[in-house]
Amino acid sequence: MAQSADTATTLVASLISLMESGTSPWRRAWDGPLTGHHVNLRSGRPYRGSNPVLLTLGMHLRASRLPYWCGWGEARALGLAPRRGSKAVHVLRPLLHGRSDDDPPGSGWVSYRPVAVFNAADLVGEALPALLEARRASDGALLRPEPERLAAAEALLQRWPVPMDHGGSQACYCPQADCIVLPERRAFHSAAAFYATWAHEVIHSTGHATRLNRDLSGGFGSPSYAREELVAELGSVLLGDRLEIGSDLANHAAYLASWVTLLQESPRLLLQVLGDVRRAVDLIVPEVPLTADLRADGASDQEAPGQNDSDSLSTREPEQEGT
Repeated sequence: MAQSADTATTLVASLISLMESGTSPWRRAWDGPLTGHHVNLRSGRPYRGSNPVLLTLGMHLRASRLPYWCGWGEARALGLAPRRGSKAVHVLRPLLHGRSDDDPPGSGWVSYRPVAVFNAADLVGEALPALLEARRASDGALLRPEPERLAAAEALLQRWPVPMDHGGSQACYCPQADCIVLPERRAFHSAAAFYATWAHEVIHSTGHATRLNRDLSGGFGSPSYAREELVAELGSVLLGDRLEIGSDLANHAAYLASWVTLLQESPRLLLQVLGDVRRAVDLIVPEVPLTADLRADGASDQEAPGQNDSDSLSTREPEQEGT
């Protein structure tokens, strides 16, 4: 429990530092292979669950444009080492306990082990240039052209059962009518901004009583309103990652101030919000299963020195499942 509390406190402290400077640290346009999916530097194995949100934050904290990561032990095995003074980002690895194949669903419980990983920008070693070149080449071969990615995103968002209409100058989701309203397309600075805004409102709509039943009743300035906006904001990051469209939205100073207050009062709230984010995005576009070669390559990140099973957080709180 202490390890989890320390991890949440560390994550929130970094997040608040950027918020107080007027920055939404997870915002990034999707602009090619250098800002593609977060993957393991050696294997190319993608980071899953809500971990891409934490890694996007980590990229911004170190002003990096390299979405490549590896653990301390992996770096050492590759002949690399973290640069002096660099700091790791902690991702959350879920571990299932207390359930066999014969047990009914929901009978087990989940623990989350924080695992330290380092960004490629913080690594040094002779092998690094070749590793980066190989990873860039692989990303370049996999990344589809922007028009194709945007068309696929539009098709998926159009299939979402909540209707979207154009009108007015504000983007919003209306829970009573269960509909989304966006300004006309020409009002947006780019196609990516339009789809990112649409994605944000779609995340809100997953909270409807007939879907995930989050509290959507709070008025502006209330804790429940701030919490839901944080879910939608981080959810649009994860959804943008899966759709390969990024999350290029405008900063909202009032939201940032509300989130600072909310997270200062309860750092563990961030972990609960990440659970909500994962469930919301999975409802819209389920995570693609790993291919057989990635499942078999044994490329899980090595743990930082001193981590073991006793460091993990055990929980039965549904807000944190699936992180």
